[in-house]
Amino acid sequence: MAHSLSNRTISANSPASRLAFALGGGGARGAMQVGALRALLEAGIRSDLLVGTSIGAVNAAMIAIHGFSLTGLERLEDAWLDAKNTDLLPGDYIHIAMRTMLNRMGKETYHRQMRAFYIRHGITPDLQFRDLSGPALYCVATDLNHYTPVIFGRDPDQRVLDGVAASSAIPPWIAPLRLDKAWLMDGGALSNLPIEPSIRMGAAEIIALDLFEPRPPDVDARGFSPFLDKLLTSVEHRQIEMELALAAAQGVPVHHWRFRYQRMIPVWDFRDTEALFESGYVQAQAFLQKMRKMQAQNRQASPSGWRARLRAWWQGLE
Repeated sequence: MAHSLSNRTISANSPASRLAFALGGGGARGAMQVGALRALLEAGIRSDLLVGTSIGAVNAAMIAIHGFSLTGLERLEDAWLDAKNTDLLPGDYIHIAMRTMLNRMGKETYHRQMRAFYIRHGITPDLQFRDLSGPALYCVATDLNHYTPVIFGRDPDQRVLDGVAASSAIPPWIAPLRLDKAWLMDGGALSNLPIEPSIRMGAAEIIALDLFEPRPPDVDARGFSPFLDKLLTSVEHRQIEMELALAAAQGVPVHHWRFRYQRMIPVWDFRDTEALFESGYVQAQAFLQKMRKMQAQNRQASPSGWRARLRAWWQGLE
């Protein structure tokens, strides 16, 4: 059973106890989620739902497959070190983008490389969502043909590999994937921090592991590259803002953990993987400590505490 983090009283088998870990996208910064998951495990906090976008979907899938345990986290860390050592996403993205636009990339070079990486670490072609015995897993992708997010895992017969590959199909390295009538790419285009998908799949409380870290604004920047960066940053910022507002309107508590690092980490740069593990772990411990402090303060101020008992005693004398 997941531990409740809010002030609500939850029974063991109640649907209200459905805690989701919402794992956002962010490429190489996803190593911080690995450290955060270790801190959550040590704190005894387990989720009923794992909902991931892009690298968050990769992390979520590997935990769902290998287990939310020390052994499972060690296997996830091994996968990250493999990604670091194999230069999974080469950093010359402008050259790659030009070759892609000129159709000189070769047939799905990095798609094949990523697929081999997933299979090597347990996301095998025959594995269906129904085969997973732990928390429910959902992977968020973007369907460019229908202008909508797609949540893999709603259909238990879907393949986990399809969900992870679609959710993490990030241009220019990996072209959108065609699956049936859908044209699928990285879920970060529509929901990079999957709060709304978590609610849609039944979450009553969410811990959102947010890797979004915009660059400091440069008001004097000119040219297409700064324009594109600011455009994408504005869209992602608004996405998160709106999904948080939706959760608040529906009364779903969201523990929004924003992870930061000592330097900007591009999505393709895996060089700091071990340091990012540690940074995510330390930051998650600080978030947990802050949450415990707030919960203690809320319990003291709650009507269910000593004030309520005093009020009931006084009313009994009247």
